[in-house]
Amino acid sequence: MASQNSSQRAVIIGAGIAGLACAVRLRAAGYAVTLLERHAEVGGKIRTLPSKAGPIDAGPTVLTMRHVFDDLFAQMGEQLEDHVTLIKQDTLARHFWSDGSTLDLHADPARSAEAIRAFAGEKAARQFTQFCARTSRLFDAFDAPMMRAAEPRIGALTAHVLRNPGLIPAMAPLSTLQRLLKSSFDDPRLRQLFGRYATYVGGSPTHAPAILSLIWQAEASGVWVVKGGMHKLTQALLALLRTSGVDVRTSAHVARIEVQQKRAKAIHLADGTHLPCDVVIHAGDPRALPTGALGADTAHIAKGTLKAQRSFSARVLSFAATPHGPGLAHHNIFFAADPISEFDDLMAGRTPTHPSFYVCALDRGQNTAPPKTERFEIITNAPATHDTTDDEDLTPWLHQITQQMAELGLTFSPTPTTQAVTTPQAFARMFPASLGALYGQTPHGLTAALSRPTARTSIPNLYLAGGGTHPGAGVPMATLSAAHAVAAILSDQTSTSLSAPTAMRGGMSTA
Repeated sequence: MASQNSSQRAVIIGAGIAGLACAVRLRAAGYAVTLLERHAEVGGKIRTLPSKAGPIDAGPTVLTMRHVFDDLFAQMGEQLEDHVTLIKQDTLARHFWSDGSTLDLHADPARSAEAIRAFAGEKAARQFTQFCARTSRLFDAFDAPMMRAAEPRIGALTAHVLRNPGLIPAMAPLSTLQRLLKSSFDDPRLRQLFGRYATYVGGSPTHAPAILSLIWQAEASGVWVVKGGMHKLTQALLALLRTSGVDVRTSAHVARIEVQQKRAKAIHLADGTHLPCDVVIHAGDPRALPTGALGADTAHIAKGTLKAQRSFSARVLSFAATPHGPGLAHHNIFFAADPISEFDDLMAGRTPTHPSFYVCALDRGQNTAPPKTERFEIITNAPATHDTTDDEDLTPWLHQITQQMAELGLTFSPTPTTQAVTTPQAFARMFPASLGALYGQTPHGLTAALSRPTARTSIPNLYLAGGGTHPGAGVPMATLSAAHAVAAILSDQTSTSLSAPTAMRGGMSTA
């Protein structure tokens, strides 16, 4: 581990996956790191609820873009597989429709094409192959200049597209994802299936740009189950950080960031603790800064987030039960009969009356037979909200969901109760200033990805990371944001060290 920066004190606010990844990278660079988390446990949205069958995931459920996490552990000279057990899924997802049809997509694209051929015919299989080629090209084309670029610029992206003119028709820049899928697939079920990937970043296929079709490639390139649940990943990172000397403080509520002479000088906790710092990373929702939640000194940071439309939220059921009905994979989607009404409701700010829903059978896909009582997470989309009070009666909604599942042949013993539901209001309380949105800003609009805050701020030693910043929402993207933030810190330290007179160096004037 490098030690040349050991006198530099870094404080990270927020111990979700981005904050944990920032701590790993800064510690590997030799910084003295303090990681602050307002909740009793680290992990952020990678969270669990207790049950008689063990901890149940109540957030992300699978790992994609594994190379991002291999690289993260490599920063500390470690291998990911030495800290968590990953099980690659042959079945990416199992899909169910109200007409009784089902479709598995596989890690092997040839198997997926064959399954679609059996499901919807030869033409559908050809259309799928063409769609995969299109989205693969988009993913490869925008990986480096967009996702891996710390500060993507519209000019640079435009030049990149113009140098590769074949990208323009693949992007379908004037089209929504829904319109692209209508021209890509004759079978409406396949349009519904691939339109759902817009919800993975909190958007609707009716309003998300067609370029978001590339999200499919993140899953197509591999899905891994973390044995024991996704929280095992954050626990492994926590153990690694503590072993390496990182000061991890939970139940640590940050009251304000103190700024003097245009630099962050200290973090003040609600309990009166004062933490001097040379560099600060805010790894929570960037909207917290302009709301004044972290003090007046930083209220001018990321002001655009106050006006930006928020992404969708969710209602999440986490429970243990014995399932009855169709065979389940780890990753299951049950589609509503009407593919559009759900998104009409969401765009109008209403909880969908008849939503599609995601069922994660947490004990499936583990290469072992599931126990009699299994752990489940069921997610339905819901609008974000300004409200933080849970005074709505969830009984009618839960009855509707269980009735929809029963119509598709899926029931549980015992039936989950409203006590097992996490609502947008609860997410708004857990993640202040988020308005309960799970993915930061909306992905709607062709340039939406460019409107997110990037790592650097107008305060030279204050940086941003997390799913609300570039490159966006989701566990891999939030983890990549940490790489961008720490790379900016190290770059700024080097450039300042080379330019500043020795006599003027002190604190973060060298960072």
